[in-house]
Amino acid sequence: MSASLVGSPILPEPTRSSRCHRKTSKTIMATCVDRCRTTDAATKLLSFDSHLDKSPYNNYMKPSRHPVSELVPCAPASQDSNGKEEIWMKMREEAQSEAEQEPVLANYYFVSILSHNSLESALANHLGNKLSTSSISSDTLSGVFLSVFTEDWEIRRDIRDDLRAVKERDPACISYVQCLLNFKGFLACQAHRVAHKLWSQSRKSLALLIQNRVSEVFAVDIHPGAKIGRGILLDHATGVVIGETAVIGNNVSILHNVTLGGTGKVSGDRHPKIGNGVLVGAGSNVLGNVKIGDGAKIGAGSVVLKEVPPRTTAVGNPAKLIGGKANPIKLDEIPSFNMDLTSFITEWSDYVI
Repeated sequence: MSASLVGSPILPEPTRSSRCHRKTSKTIMATCVDRCRTTDAATKLLSFDSHLDKSPYNNYMKPSRHPVSELVPCAPASQDSNGKEEIWMKMREEAQSEAEQEPVLANYYFVSILSHNSLESALANHLGNKLSTSSISSDTLSGVFLSVFTEDWEIRRDIRDDLRAVKERDPACISYVQCLLNFKGFLACQAHRVAHKLWSQSRKSLALLIQNRVSEVFAVDIHPGAKIGRGILLDHATGVVIGETAVIGNNVSILHNVTLGGTGKVSGDRHPKIGNGVLVGAGSNVLGNVKIGDGAKIGAGSVVLKEVPPRTTAVGNPAKLIGGKANPIKLDEIPSFNMDLTSFITEWSDYVI
């Protein structure tokens, strides 16, 4: 579910430019969202000074699904002149095209996409097929997923933001339809949204069953109590573990083998609070009820045990701030958008091969 961490939206609607830089009286950052891969992705501008730095950390402890993060475009799902949803129509076009190019998959695309009248129906059916067992049928699970999607418009919105996030940030994602059918990080995240909804309704047995099946099928273990925002990219996703009291903000990118866990010696609220626009590199461990500030970056393989301030980079085991604790180097771009995990090295060491 969305974890609202900051105030009102400030990102402009997408333009067709893939990279630009603008100067104003405040510090403005430019982010290449599509990384030069698609012509309809957006260049997004953000004032860290006037928005992110004013985000009260106490809000991390009080997640809500209502005010929208500044890091996520907040327009409703795009529709064409006939009122049909743009992203779903695009997905159907992709499915039709790929079925024509690969006739052996024609029936698969028909059953998975083309026979459905909505994105929610297709996703519910696909998750049901993936997660079913000999004792709980795909029809039963599909019905559970579809009922939650139908009753919760915020989950429907979040699904679309996650689709865009994967398409725009992951160069391996060639189409929306491939994201829905084959990207297990996206599928695990949507299954978690349903599990979290059930958990919040005290339907804990069913929520835990979904968590267990997602862990077995996708190798992604997210406790149904964890609160997750919108525009999430779980890149590769294998080995991701997220604990019960973790809170993840909006537009966060997390790579494989990441643990957002406890220290093993406390109970209650014991898991990390991840801010908006954070990038968590592969193999990283963030342990304990620590806060990772908006726009921060965690380098691959790091072990984070203490708070990381907004717009800074933490790397190493144990993790240290690039530039030092007293005067850490501040990032100008949202790291979860540019997915840059290596540029800090020049400021950190004389590393060579």
